[in-house]
Amino acid sequence: MNAAPLAERLRPRTLADLVGQQHLTGPGSILRNAIEKGKIPSMLLWGPPGVGKTTIAGIIANTLNAPFFTLSAISAGVKEVRDVIAQAQKLTGAILFIDEIHRFNKGQQDALLGAVEKGTITLIGATTENPSFEVNSALLSRCQVYVLRSLNEEDMEQLLQQAMQKDEKLQQLSINLKETGALRTISGGDARKLLNLFELVVDTLAGAGKAIVVTDDQVMEIAQQRIALYDKNGEQHYDIISAFIKSMRGSDPNGALYWLARMIEGGEDVKFIARRMVIFASEDVSNANANALLLANATFDAVAKIGYPESRIILAQCATYLAASPKSNASYVGIGEAIAAVHRYGDLPVPLHIRNAPTKMMKGMGYGKDYKYAHNYEGNFAEQEFLPDQIKGTKFYDPGNNAREDELRKFLRSRWKEKYGY
Repeated sequence: MNAAPLAERLRPRTLADLVGQQHLTGPGSILRNAIEKGKIPSMLLWGPPGVGKTTIAGIIANTLNAPFFTLSAISAGVKEVRDVIAQAQKLTGAILFIDEIHRFNKGQQDALLGAVEKGTITLIGATTENPSFEVNSALLSRCQVYVLRSLNEEDMEQLLQQAMQKDEKLQQLSINLKETGALRTISGGDARKLLNLFELVVDTLAGAGKAIVVTDDQVMEIAQQRIALYDKNGEQHYDIISAFIKSMRGSDPNGALYWLARMIEGGEDVKFIARRMVIFASEDVSNANANALLLANATFDAVAKIGYPESRIILAQCATYLAASPKSNASYVGIGEAIAAVHRYGDLPVPLHIRNAPTKMMKGMGYGKDYKYAHNYEGNFAEQEFLPDQIKGTKFYDPGNNAREDELRKFLRSRWKEKYGY
């Protein structure tokens, strides 16, 4: 066991040992209650790397004392899935854990459906990608989705203290954890990366009989020398996609191409890159150039069909177009403010005049009364109220300062005059 990495040596075996994810596994939480009752649903654990997805699956199996099968979607196919199901049919309460389940194609996911539906297996799938995009709807509907969060600073400090107190190897050393900022920053909320970096630093600084003093400068120096340049399942995955997005937001196609190249050379999933550009087209370009969303969506469809190496050309075309487009986050800000209003005011009633009135009784109650059908009026517009009384006159969409949205602002001002302040 001493030869295993620190993160593996300290892997929790019980819920009491688990650090983080208290919203799921803390006292009174939904998942903890299910585990303690001994009846868990099939589930998908969605979250970034190193936050406890595999650990929670193991804890569930240990707590329930259930037969436990593990597959990795990277190396397993339909045959391996069927072999596990055949074994599970001879057992009671078998759990199948599939790591990186988002990498299973439709056929592989479909192979799980019958066994999950009949209860032959309880499926626990781990994914770093949004299950809504990567897991087919039939399988998704049969699973509960639990969202795991990156570890916060307090969680990471607790892990480091546990490592020094509980690990037999580290107990034999005199360690002064003088500064932890660099450890926490580099790990990015990833427990596995935090612990293994900590061990790397300790091993590098260890000397015969000498106390080990860990500082931020030492951690940064060691990390820069020893950490891989790109790990598509680790911190660099998130740092580089962040740099890519920020380059496009900053209207720099050169920076966008460089970070795109880093991801391509690192073997990043083409659909992951394209999906982020679809989001970017709406979040950061939006109505300043409505064609951006069309091109980004077409890019996603194209790279899904073509793959590497030719997809690099399609991705580059879209990235440079998005970077060179005028920018606006007005729609993004607007929906955020509208959602905030929903949270603040609750479910406000729909004004009677814009309610649907499919029955005579509803019409008698005033549904649809005095509604003005816009196309019956000059310019296809009739001034009327579309917001509930409590928030009428509230402006959620404020067009950005760019040529296209200036046109939209002029149009809205011509219609609404001073009502919304356009």
